[in-house]
Amino acid sequence: MSSFPHRAFAGRATVVDALSASAPEGVIVVCGWVRTRRDAKGLSFLELNDGSCLANIQVIVDESAKAHAALESVNTGAAVAVLGELVESPGTGQKWEVRAVDMILYGAADPETFPLQKKRHSDEFLRGIAHLRPRTNKYGAMFRIRSEAAFAIHEYFREHGFFHVHTPILTGSDAEGAGEMFRVTTLPTHGQQEKKERDDPFAGDFFGRECNLTVSGQLEAENMALGLGKVYTFGPTFRAENSNTPRHCAEFWMVEPEMAFADLESDMDLAEDLTRAVVAKVLSRCPQDIDLFNRFVDTGLLGRLNILVKEPFARITYAQAVEILQKSGKAFEFPAFFGTDLQTEHERFLAEEHFGKPVIVYDYPRTIKAFYMRLNDDNKTVAAMDLLAPRVGELAGGSQREDRLEVLERRVRELGHDMSLYWWYLDLRRFGSAPHAGFGLGFERLLMLLTGATNIRDVIPFPRTPKNLEF
Repeated sequence: MSSFPHRAFAGRATVVDALSASAPEGVIVVCGWVRTRRDAKGLSFLELNDGSCLANIQVIVDESAKAHAALESVNTGAAVAVLGELVESPGTGQKWEVRAVDMILYGAADPETFPLQKKRHSDEFLRGIAHLRPRTNKYGAMFRIRSEAAFAIHEYFREHGFFHVHTPILTGSDAEGAGEMFRVTTLPTHGQQEKKERDDPFAGDFFGRECNLTVSGQLEAENMALGLGKVYTFGPTFRAENSNTPRHCAEFWMVEPEMAFADLESDMDLAEDLTRAVVAKVLSRCPQDIDLFNRFVDTGLLGRLNILVKEPFARITYAQAVEILQKSGKAFEFPAFFGTDLQTEHERFLAEEHFGKPVIVYDYPRTIKAFYMRLNDDNKTVAAMDLLAPRVGELAGGSQREDRLEVLERRVRELGHDMSLYWWYLDLRRFGSAPHAGFGLGFERLLMLLTGATNIRDVIPFPRTPKNLEF
């Protein structure tokens, strides 16, 4: 047993491996954090979790075992390594338990100050200790689901012939035209610039021009698609919108595929198929974690997700959506009429109450959509679509892109954008332009759909919101 400290890392088993073993093992090493400790006459019972799964493994420490010597400072929250025998558990609830032979205490947790003593804590309380919440059942499950969903997205695109591309985080253009961007600069925060630079405040900056954090990788992904055919980018994006709501973060992750030789119909098909495939894989691979959310967060979660996987999404035009809303008899806070953007209350009514499943709304008025969306033949609407989901609202938004140079130039001028910032984007229409389409899917919105969480702060490990830059 003298090799135990070395074995604690080299030969350890995860809790999920131990619990799924097919036979007893004479020697096993498990590492993790103590969730509970219970003492009885001559025995101590530890519930150990290492984050590999929702379940804990029970460790039995006999007072005659060498492991008993390390117990004095082992309380809830302590990090330990246990060497012992994996044996069948006589109790109910799990097949296996570990009978400890030796134990190492790596890090104690003072029971007077460790904040995770109770089994249930409010989400608001846990947001204040975001560095510790992955050790709770709920957030351990949340972040395993997040990992599995990310893997499923990459898996889906690989299986469907898309290339993963990396688009820049630093940008000189505003893909959305909203102007709510974080500025990046190396200029000093105090003092005056040289007089020669005062006419151009960015002349002395690192890039010699204004630089911001990106709001989208779409424009660059279009560039790559018009050479590689089908691409996607999956990375962080940033909005400096001073909005302290459960749906907004200043930093969030976007999935943005782009396809050459594709139209709006292709775009809607991809958004629906991707969403259904990712949800199905997470349901299959994280059943215990999903079940936790179905039991304790949203009791209708599994029913909605099963409908999403099994039934085709509804599809309606924007005009049809407005008509449904006007005839609904609902007293919306924001009345719906043609020419206004759909609000969250409208999106949720369509997905939750009218259709009872995801719905794709397409052909929006040109006046409420971005310059790069393809103008339809009616000259009033653009080939844009939004995928709306129950409890979430807008999950994805995209369009067939405007591939006609003269129309795109006109749209840029109409919306008052600086044409010189998009010279390369316009070049794509000068040299071998082709129909193409894509969308952006909010990864955190997808996780809210998968878990029933109602606050975006609870599906991202380190939320960035107004006045909040901790952890």
